[in-house]
Amino acid sequence: MRKGTLKQMLVITDGGSNTGEDPVAMAALAKEQGISVNVIGVIEEDIIDEQSTREIEGIAMSGGGVSQIVYVKQLSQTVQMVTRQAMTQTLQGVVNKELQQILGSSVSKMEDLPPEKRGEIMEVVDELGETVDLEILILVDMSGSMKNKLPTVKEALLDLSLSLNARIGYNQFAVFLFPGKKKDVEKLMDWSPKLESLSTIFPKLTAGGITPTGPAIKEATHYFNKKHSLRGLLKNNEQYNEESSM
Repeated sequence: MRKGTLKQMLVITDGGSNTGEDPVAMAALAKEQGISVNVIGVIEEDIIDEQSTREIEGIAMSGGGVSQIVYVKQLSQTVQMVTRQAMTQTLQGVVNKELQQILGSSVSKMEDLPPEKRGEIMEVVDELGETVDLEILILVDMSGSMKNKLPTVKEALLDLSLSLNARIGYNQFAVFLFPGKKKDVEKLMDWSPKLESLSTIFPKLTAGGITPTGPAIKEATHYFNKKHSLRGLLKNNEQYNEESSM
C-alpha cells in the first residue's frame, strides 16, 4: 500500500456560523477533494444550543471527519483524540477500498473479514497511523464568545504538535482564523512542522465579530489545493531539468 499523505482540517468553534456559505456544503466539497473535516465544539459551563450542535455534527459528517463537543478544560486531550480518530477512520477507508480491489465483491468492508484477519489489518492501520505523513490545517473561531477560550486553544494546539511529532511520520500544520482582522478568513501561520510560534502570536490576538465558518472551510480547501498544485509544479520542473541535463 502506498503511504501517501493524509489531509485534515480541524475546526475549533463554539457556535453556529452566521454569514457566508453553508459550512456543511463547504465540508462536503472538501471531502470530495480528499480532505477530511473534523470539528470540535468548545463550551464553558453553559450548554451549546441545538442549532450549533446540529451544525457541528453536520460539518463533520459531510466532511468525512469526526466531531466532538467538549468543555474548555477537556480541550487538549480532545484535540489529540479527534485528530488520531480521524486519521484511523481515513486509513480504514483506504484499506477497505484496497480490500475490495483485491478480494472483489465478496468483501465490502473490513468488518466482513474473519476476526483474525481483521486483527492483522488493524495492526497495519495502526502502523500506518504512526508512519503516514499528515497535513493539518487548523481553523480557529475568533468570534467574540471565544475570547476567554483562546489561551486554552493555544495550549491544546501546542500539545497536539508535541503528540503528533512523536510519530515517525512527517507533520505539517497551518493555522487560519475566522474572522480575521480585515476579512472573513485570515492566515495566522503558514505550513510548518511545529506550532511553537503560537506561544508568542496567540496572546496578541483579539476576538470579536461574526462567525464565518463556511467561508473559512472554503478558503482552507483552496489553500490545500494551492499547496499541492505548487508541489506538482515544482516536481514537474525538477523532472524537466533532469531530462534537459541528460
